[in-house]
Amino acid sequence: MNAPLPLHTLLHDMPTPSQPDTDPQETAEWREAFTALTAAQGPERARFVLDELARLAREQRVGWRPELSTPYVNSISVNEQPVFPGDLAIEERLASLMRWNALAMVVRANQAESGGSAELGGHIASYASAADLFETGFNHFFRAREGLGAGQHRGDLVFFQPHSAPGVYARAYLEGRLDEKDLGFYRQELSAPGQGAQGLSSYPHPYLMPDFWQFPTGSMGIGPISSIYHARFMHYLTHRRLLDCTGRKVWGVFGDGEMDEPESMSALTLAAREGLDNLVWVVNCNLQRLDGPVRGNGRIIDELEKLFAGAGWKVIKLVWGSDWDGLFARDLTGALTQAFAHTVDGQMQTFAAKDGRFNRDNFFGQNEELARLAQGMSDEQIDRLKRGGHDLVKIHAAYAAAANHSGQPTVILAHTKKGYGMGSAGQGKMTTHSQKKFDGGDLIEFRNRFNLPLSDEQATSLSFYKPAADSAEMQYLHARRQALGGYLPKRETLADVVAVPALPAYAQFALTADGKEMSTTMAFVRMLGGLLKDPALGPKIVPIVADEARTFGMANLFKQVGIYSSVGQKYAPEDIGSVLSYREALDGQILEEGISEAGALASWTAAATSYSVHGLAMLPFYIYYSMFGFQRVGDQIWAAADQRARGFLLGATSGRTTLGGEGLQHQDGSSHLVAATIPNCKAYDPAFACELAVIIDQGIREMMVAQQDVFYYVTLMNENYAQPDLRPGTEADIIRGCYQFNSYLRPLDMGQRPKKLEKITLMGSGAILTEVIKAAQQLAAQGIEATVFSVTSWSELARDGAACQQRALAGETAPETFIAQQLNASEGPIIAATDYVRAVPESIRAFLPPGRSYLTLGTDGFGRSDTRAALRGFFGVDAASIVKAALHQLQLR
Repeated sequence: MNAPLPLHTLLHDMPTPSQPDTDPQETAEWREAFTALTAAQGPERARFVLDELARLAREQRVGWRPELSTPYVNSISVNEQPVFPGDLAIEERLASLMRWNALAMVVRANQAESGGSAELGGHIASYASAADLFETGFNHFFRAREGLGAGQHRGDLVFFQPHSAPGVYARAYLEGRLDEKDLGFYRQELSAPGQGAQGLSSYPHPYLMPDFWQFPTGSMGIGPISSIYHARFMHYLTHRRLLDCTGRKVWGVFGDGEMDEPESMSALTLAAREGLDNLVWVVNCNLQRLDGPVRGNGRIIDELEKLFAGAGWKVIKLVWGSDWDGLFARDLTGALTQAFAHTVDGQMQTFAAKDGRFNRDNFFGQNEELARLAQGMSDEQIDRLKRGGHDLVKIHAAYAAAANHSGQPTVILAHTKKGYGMGSAGQGKMTTHSQKKFDGGDLIEFRNRFNLPLSDEQATSLSFYKPAADSAEMQYLHARRQALGGYLPKRETLADVVAVPALPAYAQFALTADGKEMSTTMAFVRMLGGLLKDPALGPKIVPIVADEARTFGMANLFKQVGIYSSVGQKYAPEDIGSVLSYREALDGQILEEGISEAGALASWTAAATSYSVHGLAMLPFYIYYSMFGFQRVGDQIWAAADQRARGFLLGATSGRTTLGGEGLQHQDGSSHLVAATIPNCKAYDPAFACELAVIIDQGIREMMVAQQDVFYYVTLMNENYAQPDLRPGTEADIIRGCYQFNSYLRPLDMGQRPKKLEKITLMGSGAILTEVIKAAQQLAAQGIEATVFSVTSWSELARDGAACQQRALAGETAPETFIAQQLNASEGPIIAATDYVRAVPESIRAFLPPGRSYLTLGTDGFGRSDTRAALRGFFGVDAASIVKAALHQLQLR
């Protein structure tokens, strides 16, 4: 094995980005001319000339375009920095206290001898790197909601880097929103209430801490895409004149490793295209992922600069702290910039992990120019040279520039050290992310590093520290937050109740269908059109589709309510003469997200949480191919559930046999299985328009009137068949999940009637209920009485059964399960058939009446391309298969 190359060799062998200069004198003349132009006529004229030269280069086919990356220095020069408006010394002390309390909280939770379990986990290093980024926002930029009245600021939206949650808890402790006992129950949500404390969730989880966290960011990449669509939704509300969101910002603090997630990057161009200047991202570039460097052999800041600049964002590089300003001022040869250009992140991580002597020898020792710059600096001074993300003055300058920028979203690329201040215990080390234990010496070193007012005993015992209420630090802390409207994060749920129209007002056609043929998708679209016309609820409805509106028959809504566009419609559409023409408008109501289920779901989440985020209840209906819902963006749906979303997800063309010709990747046989795992998702598979109408009505009232934190998943079919009228008195049973649809028995003369009549019970849902009904009719023709139950929700039946079971296990007198009550009105073996995998109907097996056999039929396996009839025969869920199964069960009895 070859020996590793020396550091100097590695650094000097890096390729240079520029071509060799074949005529230095001519180059100097061009430089002098451009410098003179800029000095005489200013940067605007200089930019014009550069644009003109670039245009000329394209005409001449020179094959050149400007580099999207800039030198590895700060975008904001010293001369451009505004005066820091706060008390720098106090803010640095406060940040140090929060670092300590966050560290103490995590380490204590993992010390079994201190009452912890040594298994709870937690993260210190991420917050250590981001603390100053957070604190600058908290002290100067992140505005809280003042109220919902006219002229009151409704607050900024702040997405916090999830692994930094301990730091946010540490700040809330100083603010008096959490107490010391709460900090002692970090990651112990079940144990805390019994001890009179509040358990603190691992990451930002609004479902678990509904008064504290506003946005869930624990699943990497979902926070970034969600922040973009929340910012766009604020423009949507403003342009539709529902709520003025001007003056409000969306701030997101995310990790550099997190930028590798596809969701993080997928909507960057949308943010630029929509001109989302209310959006600011701060990417904490501590250069490390969980296992090692983000880009060991490159520079993630350069890569991200190119990516964001190319997507149309304003990029602000926050690389070096104020301590470097003097070095750059003395560097007349450009040695520093050249050295940084040749230093990859893997080496930068090593510099972070080593001490001042190592950095003197290996960074400043690369050449004479660098060595001269370091003359007069002690090893300790070199060790304490700050990266930009740890300098409050530099951070404030970057934030101020971002907050004041207009016309584009802004990203701040903040250079930090992971585990900043953790010294030999973890700063910059490969194992830093998982570091959660410190020995006494490490704790003393941390105490000394940040000049914390702790004795040795307090430090080694991990005592929390909170200054006296009348101290300068505490008074400053509260004053800054009061100036910004209050404390963050904070989740509020006050929103006006929205009046809901009576069900017949928009769905009478479904309630009294009188055998008319239609699909449930068409029934839904017709109901939606009626709801949009309601003067109270209509404006609050947000129709969302991912480029399939025409597929689902929604094109008539283009003219009725328009498609939202932040710039209106600058063209005459090709189909302008059609009644279904494509109409974009500034006040358009439909969110047409293009081919992006992730984007559409992010829009749905923004609308579905508007009641909390903006104090304005909205009702989103997102309709999509059911296969591309829970399967493709299931993680986002789970995050929406965490955020306590309220709205409708409509899985159209659902089922494995309904969408005949499309085949394996389009045919959904599992979405109801996944939906059942989400506690606050109510999933329904209605077969008939009347059932759908009852479900939609119940959902609207539950979410908009009762203001319950639930959302509905409803599957829809594109198959046309005769629709029955709503059976009076079945509404409550439809919502609970099952009702008796009909009994089938061929009329026979008394002499022909057998002594013992054979009976069978058939259950079906969605598209397969029509096959169940056909099977019942065929069985009746053979003299077998068949009772048919329409199952509108397998998961609601299973939840009811599980609840009854839990009560019985707890020693209570439990009621009979709802499904057992329903089936007691029938006799014989029970057969259940669905267009989904058998695990869906199997979910209720334990809750059926005792002593009756139960057979499930489903569509397990991959889908196929063929006709509906062929597919249903193949999977064994057509009428003939159901009849065969029934006869088999009767013979076995």
